[in-house]
Amino acid sequence: MLLQFLISPKFNHFFHSANFMPNFDSMESLYTSEVVTPIGSLLLMATSTHLVYCNFSDYARIAADLQSIENHPSIATKAINQTNEIIDLTAIQLNEYFSGTRKEFTLPYQFVGTAFQQKVWESLNDIPYGQTRTYRQQTNLLGDPKAIRAVASANGKNKLAIIVPCHRVIGSNQNLTGYAGGLARKEYLLNLEGSLTNQLNLFNQ
Repeated sequence: MLLQFLISPKFNHFFHSANFMPNFDSMESLYTSEVVTPIGSLLLMATSTHLVYCNFSDYARIAADLQSIENHPSIATKAINQTNEIIDLTAIQLNEYFSGTRKEFTLPYQFVGTAFQQKVWESLNDIPYGQTRTYRQQTNLLGDPKAIRAVASANGKNKLAIIVPCHRVIGSNQNLTGYAGGLARKEYLLNLEGSLTNQLNLFNQ
C-alpha cells in the first residue's frame, strides 16, 4: 500500500483567510500536506522539527484547529502548502501502520492545547496497540474520576488522530462511541489493530 500525497489547494482559504493571518513579521514555515489513507485523507501540518496536526480532512472542527495552532505562542508560523521531512516521515509510518507492520509511531510531535488537554492526550499513549480502555478507566488512571466528561471532551479535540490513539477509548458498555473521525473509521482502526471483539457493537449516537 502506498499512501498518496496531495498538495491540495482546497485548504488555501484557511491559510490565507483573515482568521489565519500570521502574527509576526519573521516566522518559521508551517508545512501542510494531505495524505490519502484507506479511510479517507488526512491533513498533516508540521514545523521544521515537529508534527503538530494530523486529522481527517472532513473533520468539522478543522478551521478551529488551524486557528488554535496559528495562535499558539510556541508555534509562530506562516502556513505553506508543501511537504517537508517531518510530513514525509509521518506518511511513511502511516503507510506501515495501515499495512499492519507498525504498532507504534516514533515521530517528533508537539501537542497544541491546554495543560489539561495535553495531560489527557499523553495518557492515550499508554493504551497499547491491540487494546482498548473505557473513558472511565482513562479518567480513573488520570486520578480524577469525576472528570469523565472533561476527559471525553479533550479526547474529541485530539489534534493528532491515529498517531495519538484516541480511537482506542470506548464506552463503559463496550460500545464504540465518541470518535470525532466517525464511528465507521473507529471500527476500521480497531479491527486493523485486532482489538475489536464480538462483544463490541457499533453504537450510533
